Amino acid sequence: MPDTPFLDIAHLDAGYGRSQVLFDVTLGIPWRGGVAVLGRNGAGKTTLMKTIVGEIGLSNGKLTFDGRDIGRCPTEERVRLGIGYVPQEHSVFARLSVRDNLAVGALNNPNTAAIDRVLAIFPKLGQRLDQPAGTLSGGERKMLAIGRAMLGYPKLLLLDEPTEGVWIGVIEEITERLIELAKEIAVVIVEQHLDLALRVADYAYVLDRGRVALHGPAGEIRNAPELLRYLAP
Repeated sequence: MPDTPFLDIAHLDAGYGRSQVLFDVTLGIPWRGGVAVLGRNGAGKTTLMKTIVGEIGLSNGKLTFDGRDIGRCPTEERVRLGIGYVPQEHSVFARLSVRDNLAVGALNNPNTAAIDRVLAIFPKLGQRLDQPAGTLSGGERKMLAIGRAMLGYPKLLLLDEPTEGVWIGVIEEITERLIELAKEIAVVIVEQHLDLALRVADYAYVLDRGRVALHGPAGEIRNAPELLRYLAP
């Protein structure tokens, strides 16, 4: 675990109603850099992300963000504090144009400089500004979702499967952008694409049945002999 966590998660239990998904999860996210959360389907990765952003309440444990206990804060307050979230699905407004999707993301900070920055990060979006988001390719929709989240100037960006459904030729572009973002802010990435996740991340956690089964620097996790056992279907 990083020495001085920006987001400190201690002994977290969470789930859906009576169905507990996360058990005694403890992890730390640094002020800057990438952290990967790995695990097979059903390991609890998305539940962890939703608990951090406040879509799911914790039943036990503590969430501390930038020195503040946010365990009982509503989602909108966490966003105002600097947590951005790109969910796995339904991450853009399909009927709105790219321009209008970005305008929605900039509601709390309406300035052209922020949008220009997003278009500089993802130039393809600048060529699609008047196109309905629902007609974009899978990769372009992911770029739009990430760009819209960046308009809130997050200090911590949570990404759930940012390359799911994305053509292989676009994955590299998204990867390079995330590597650059992780030099500026904290980025937490849930990703089935192992090589991508460990290129973006400096540190990695592996979940198995809702518990942290393995963690360490990304290079060590990549070479850990037990890694495939925790990732196999």
